[in-house]
Amino acid sequence: MARITTVEACDVRVPLAAPIAFSTRRIEARHYTLVRITTSDGVVGHGFCHSGAKFGGLATLAVRELMRPLLVGRDPHCTEAIWQDIHQDTLLNGRAGAVMRALSAVDIALWDRNARSVGLPLWRYLGSYQTETVPAYASGGYYTVDGVADVRREVEGHVAAGFTAVKLKIGGAPPSEDAARVRTAREIIGPDGLLLLDANNAWRDVATAVHALRPLVEYAPYLIEEPFAPEDYESHRRLAAALPLTIASGEIAAGRFAHRELIERGGITVLQPDVAVCGGITEWRRIAAMAACASVPVMSHSFHDINAHLIASVPNGRFVEYFPDDSVLPFRRILDTQLTARNGALVLPTTPGLGFGFDSVALDRYATDSWG
Repeated sequence: MARITTVEACDVRVPLAAPIAFSTRRIEARHYTLVRITTSDGVVGHGFCHSGAKFGGLATLAVRELMRPLLVGRDPHCTEAIWQDIHQDTLLNGRAGAVMRALSAVDIALWDRNARSVGLPLWRYLGSYQTETVPAYASGGYYTVDGVADVRREVEGHVAAGFTAVKLKIGGAPPSEDAARVRTAREIIGPDGLLLLDANNAWRDVATAVHALRPLVEYAPYLIEEPFAPEDYESHRRLAAALPLTIASGEIAAGRFAHRELIERGGITVLQPDVAVCGGITEWRRIAAMAACASVPVMSHSFHDINAHLIASVPNGRFVEYFPDDSVLPFRRILDTQLTARNGALVLPTTPGLGFGFDSVALDRYATDSWG
C-alpha cells in the first residue's frame, strides 16, 4: 500500500500583464500556493490555491507547518479521514481564509495523485456525469478606460469563438454606465444568449443594490453574482424578493455550512463553490450534493483547468467559468498544459489526474521561494 512520503509547498507571485479593476478592488498580481505530494510508489499529486493579491505566504506556511505533520505516512486514499483530521487540528488557526485555502490545495493534490495512480482523468475518477465536453461561459468584462467600446470588442470575440454565455462586471460604475455596458453585451449575444453579471460584493445595503440593479432587469440577466458579502444572508434574501433576478454566490465562502446558509437563509438559487477556497474536492463534492438536495445548480469559480473535471462529475453542474487568456487568470502561465475550448464548451482532458502539472521554467520565473 502506498504511503505519503513528502509534502512540499511553494509560493508563486504572477503579475498581470496590466492591472484589472472591478467593483471593490484593483489587482496587479496574484499569489498562488502550490502543493506537491509524493507517495512511496513514486506517484505525484499537484494542488494549488489562490492565496491573495498582496501576500500569499500564509497559505504556504499553513501547508508546511500545520498540515504536513498530519499527512506524512498516511494512506493517500483516506481523503475523508485526512480532511477531517486536518480540519479539526486547525480549529484554532482558522476555518476560513488562508488555512482553509491551504487545506483545499492539499486535498486537491491528494485527489490528483489518486486519479493518476489508476491512470484516469479526474472527471472520470470522480464518477462522470458529462463526457467529452462540459458547458462553459466566457468570463471577463472588467472595467477599463475605454469602457463600453472594450465590452463590445470583448463580447464580440467571445461570440465569434462560439460562446453563447458571457459574464461581465457591474457595481463599479454609476448605474447609467453599467446599464450601457450591459445593454451592449445583450445586443451582441442576442435575446437567447445568457448574460451573467458579477458585482463582486459591491453593495452594503439592499436599497443601493435595488437602485443599481433595477435598470438592468430589462436586459434579462441570467444571474447576478455576489451582490453582497457572502455572510450577509438577509440582504441576499431581501434582494431576491425585491427584484425578479436569480442571485448567485459562494466563491469566497468556506465549508459546506456556509454554503448551506446561503441556500437556506440567503435565497441563493445558483451556488458557486470555489474548490480552492471551500475546502478542496472532498468538501466541494459535499457542497454539490447538498445543493442537489435543494434543487440548486452549481457553477464553478475561476480555475477552469480543475473545475471542468468537477462540473462534469455532478448532475447539477451547470457551467464552468472560462478565461480565454491569462490577462485575468495568470495561473495559466505556470501550467504545462492548457484546456481546449470548442463551440462554447471545454474539452475534457484524457490524461490522468488533473491533466496538467506545473511548468518548471515558469516556476523559476515566478516563485518567491523554493519548494519546501
